[in-house]
Amino acid sequence: MIQKQWILAPRPPAAELRTYEGCSPILARLLYNRGIADPQAAQEFLKSRALSEDPLQLKDMRIAVERIELALAQGQPIAVYGDFDADGVCATALLTQVLIALGGDIQPYIPDREGEGYGLNSPALERLADAGVKLVITVDCGIRSLAEVAVCAQIGMDIIVTDHHSIGPELPPALAVINPQRQDCPGEARLAGVGVAYMLAKALLRHRWRRERARYPLGLRESDLLDLVAIGTVADVMALNVGQNRRLVRHGLATINALRRPGIAALAKVAGLRAGAMKASDIGFGLGPRINAAGRLGSAMTAFHLLTAADIDEAMPYAVELQRLNTQRQRLTRLAEAEISAQLAEDSGQSLIFAASDDILPGIVGLVAGRLCKEHYRPAVVLEYGEELSRASCRSIPEFDITSALDECADMLLRHGGHAMAAGFTVRNSNLDALRQRLQQKAQEQLSSQNLVPKLHLDCELDLPAANELLLQELDLLEPTGNGNPPAAFLGSGLRVLSCRRVGADGAHLKLRLAQNGSAPIDAIGFGLGGWARAMPRRIDAAYQLEMNEWNGRRSLQLQLLDIRPA
Repeated sequence: MIQKQWILAPRPPAAELRTYEGCSPILARLLYNRGIADPQAAQEFLKSRALSEDPLQLKDMRIAVERIELALAQGQPIAVYGDFDADGVCATALLTQVLIALGGDIQPYIPDREGEGYGLNSPALERLADAGVKLVITVDCGIRSLAEVAVCAQIGMDIIVTDHHSIGPELPPALAVINPQRQDCPGEARLAGVGVAYMLAKALLRHRWRRERARYPLGLRESDLLDLVAIGTVADVMALNVGQNRRLVRHGLATINALRRPGIAALAKVAGLRAGAMKASDIGFGLGPRINAAGRLGSAMTAFHLLTAADIDEAMPYAVELQRLNTQRQRLTRLAEAEISAQLAEDSGQSLIFAASDDILPGIVGLVAGRLCKEHYRPAVVLEYGEELSRASCRSIPEFDITSALDECADMLLRHGGHAMAAGFTVRNSNLDALRQRLQQKAQEQLSSQNLVPKLHLDCELDLPAANELLLQELDLLEPTGNGNPPAAFLGSGLRVLSCRRVGADGAHLKLRLAQNGSAPIDAIGFGLGGWARAMPRRIDAAYQLEMNEWNGRRSLQLQLLDIRPA
């Protein structure tokens, strides 16, 4: 285990904290730590639910709506072309649902990860054209597919690109390109792919409502779509300190907890999640991975059919299949990580991990890269070898923008794209050695002088007697938590270890019972911290989050340990 660097946020001036009306000193400090120093902004952050953004402000939105309405009016077949991850599947389901409600002849298309790879591909577009499709709308993909978009014009199809990934030197030659990261595009730039698809759906619904002079003539409301928006946004690790994303996920969680969509009700059941109590973390660790498992080890269309099922009886077989695939995904990821780790045993200390395997499945390369990145705290590139071409997934650390590095290697790549912390690419095998050297050189130049230690940011020191249920209720006001708005993290100093044991199938986790200064004992769980049990100090300092543990109908407070060290 890499020792983390604990960074305790400095104590804000007392006068600053007093300006947060209606907030306890702890909640005020948490808001201050998250950069919300203005009391009005704090109230907006905690309570705002308004979804007032005008979708027509997005660049090219009017062009897209006009072309889609023409296709609907003339009965032209439309393809919704998505991605195989949770964001892309949710976006595909959302836009397909809306276009069908508008009377469209719709064909959803999600490429096969192993056979086709990420994004647009020309053979798929040609098959769609042969099937009579006249308009293709991409969701969560297409922004870097310049050659593939150009193929559409050659084979007689119009194409509208909706995406949220980083933009290359040129925009694709599409009829409309809707991507909030465009420099000439107003509005929030950090939407998920499903968030962009939702804005297009919102524009289409409002256009139809205005034309028919009725509020909900289609039996479909904007709020009916927000469960999909929340799942895609959280599963794709979008920023939740952004007002629009927060409001979308907040509304979406309400829809999820009402189990209005049969597929989500079925998936929650197999995942052991309780209606009315699901939070963003339950998407991140429960719903999202199961939806992702379809595209990783099978067909993403399994997840699509789940999310578009008409009733629970139709949805349940798909949910059971996703549960099976997710269990298989966990097992295969552990095996592949062990294999790659063995390759790294003789690692020469490079600043970037570049590993490959003949046997690793394409659906788990990203998961293995993520685990290696976390374990070694270095950028990690993991490849799945092909006969002539290899595909890779990359995961990175805040100190190294992996997509920017790939941009500088574009002359060696057939395609690439992603975010600063996660990306993917396809490369000819003849370029692999040169690519490895160039990426490792770039990482060495940027990282060799830095102290590469994962940082653990702590909000404040909190004694155990103050870690109570009232505080936990107040912490719920920070929800949804996630990327950019992490759950509150506290420092407990000089905690007495009353008992200690390893738990989990392989003893990877740590179960403690702790007390401090005569406080009542409290349970603590540390995932991945089982190694400490071999030599547990009598007193420890703990970095932790406060949570409610529910087991067999019994509810009790517990600490979720993020890290520990001797007191």
